[in-house]
Amino acid sequence: MSDAMLDLEGVSKTYNAGRETEVRVLDDTALQVAPGEMVALVAPSGAGKSTLLHIAGLLDTPDTGQVRIGGTDYTGLSDRRRTVARRQEVGFIYQFHHLLPEFTALENIMLPQLANGIPKAEAQTRAADLLARVGIGARADHRPSAMSGGEQQRVAFCRALANEPRLLLADEPTGNLDPATSEQVFGTLLGLVRDTGLSALIATHNLELAARMDRVMRLDQGQVVPG
Repeated sequence: MSDAMLDLEGVSKTYNAGRETEVRVLDDTALQVAPGEMVALVAPSGAGKSTLLHIAGLLDTPDTGQVRIGGTDYTGLSDRRRTVARRQEVGFIYQFHHLLPEFTALENIMLPQLANGIPKAEAQTRAADLLARVGIGARADHRPSAMSGGEQQRVAFCRALANEPRLLLADEPTGNLDPATSEQVFGTLLGLVRDTGLSALIATHNLELAARMDRVMRLDQGQVVPG
């Protein structure tokens, strides 16, 4: 039994691209992320990074193979149990922030906590603490439309960490930002991961950012290989 926080073993995934055409996106691949480790996943667009992240985060199921998080095998569990596991074990960050526009920054971070049964006062305190940690505590009462792109993505980082997950998955988390803002925001993300000690798998096109992580892996023809 692996002691990895994330352990993908023998994972394959095929999609139908037409009536008689199948595309094998992942091909009997394996990947491990150790506790506290930050791993970069690099690959060109269309290579299957998002598919791998969705499988790792229990948003999708592999055709074959096993998905373990924290030593627990989530392969073949019911949708309900997978949903609970996602809420408690995994934080997601996407290229676009996907914040709810009608809620403030503070409220966007409180919502996943409230859905997880956290009392309102406790959720509010943790949301405010996370915003302060990423340097935008003064923006707590602002809605996303009143914030810059970098500020919006910082709020998205905080929301992903709201329920104190053990695994963070990020899909091009700075891909929607200009280079200067990307550098600043990535530094914030790196600090958050190091401070909290969680495991992280981060897909990125930016090789300079990838080089700042503990390890670089590459997705090539359905296989995860050292980068």
